[in-house]
Amino acid sequence: MNPRTQEKRREERREASGVVHVSFSDPHKVEIEGELMDVSPRGFRMAHRWTSLEAGQLVEFSHVEAAGQARVMWNRILAERVESGFLVLTAQE
Repeated sequence: MNPRTQEKRREERREASGVVHVSFSDPHKVEIEGELMDVSPRGFRMAHRWTSLEAGQLVEFSHVEAAGQARVMWNRILAERVESGFLVLTAQE
């Protein structure tokens, strides 16, 4: 495996599905609905259509397994959707 493409995750993720709701103020409240792709004990990945979500941004989230506050860690903009990875900062199960 190329060293640049080696897995950098510290936790195993498992596939998941369901609706994810993400909201933040910018400066007005923005609400995004997307599809949960996978989860880990401290993060999750979702697919959505919001291309303006920025790495480092703090959001409120809820999905079938948890709700709370998370930080956007990365975004991958594809032709048909955006994928974003989140680090969960606080969660209520």
